[in-house]
Amino acid sequence: MRRVRPGTASRSAGGGSSRAAGEERALTSVAAGDRYEQPEDLPRLWHVTLSVSGSEAPLNEVRRALEQLAHDHPFLLTSRYAGDHAEIRYWEEARDLHDAAAVALRLWGEHRQSAGLPPWEIVGLEVIDRETYHQRIAEGYGPPPATPVGVHPY
Repeated sequence: MRRVRPGTASRSAGGGSSRAAGEERALTSVAAGDRYEQPEDLPRLWHVTLSVSGSEAPLNEVRRALEQLAHDHPFLLTSRYAGDHAEIRYWEEARDLHDAAAVALRLWGEHRQSAGLPPWEIVGLEVIDRETYHQRIAEGYGPPPATPVGVHPY
């Protein structure tokens, strides 16, 4: 039985290799101190704050709808609400800011019927990367981390 290392079978069968039959392929390593750089097209985490507003709705219905949205959208961190507006904060995994913002702008409309959300419009959107979010918190700017997590009145 002849052992073949992964990636060498096609080269030796096609004649494209300069190695003699049975010769092992040299292994390469990463030099000490070399930095690994993550490819740019991998998903990243984005902190999203979505603000919605509209005509007055019963508080208990707004709360129930936001709780259903949190159930349907498992990354939802926290929601604050009043009878005529709400703010939703969550983490979104996306390739870039454009993708994260596009998902956020569809969130309210796509879940309006299934969660029973009020017919409010989006009046604000902020999407920032994880590093910026943590930098703001460390410097004392921006809202504090979402604790307690859940749906709360203003």
